[in-house]
Amino acid sequence: MSTQQMISYRILLKKEPAEGYTVTVPSLPGCVTYGKSIEEATEMAKEAIELYLESLKSHNEEIPTDEGTLEYTLMVGINA
Repeated sequence: MSTQQMISYRILLKKEPAEGYTVTVPSLPGCVTYGKSIEEATEMAKEAIELYLESLKSHNEEIPTDEGTLEYTLMVGINA
């Protein structure tokens, strides 16, 4: 009998010009999805993460986490 371990991942949602949101998962390179609303985008992200982790596990690869990751936002100026 196996127990389920819960892992949290930071996701980034980018509003698309036409409609919807593209979602990326920085800790899982190439894990990208899309949804027409924030709710749909986050549900799609959960599914994409689960499939990504399932693939890693089936290939006996390490499961990356966000543990120890620091996040900052920097303001930079540009010359107009």
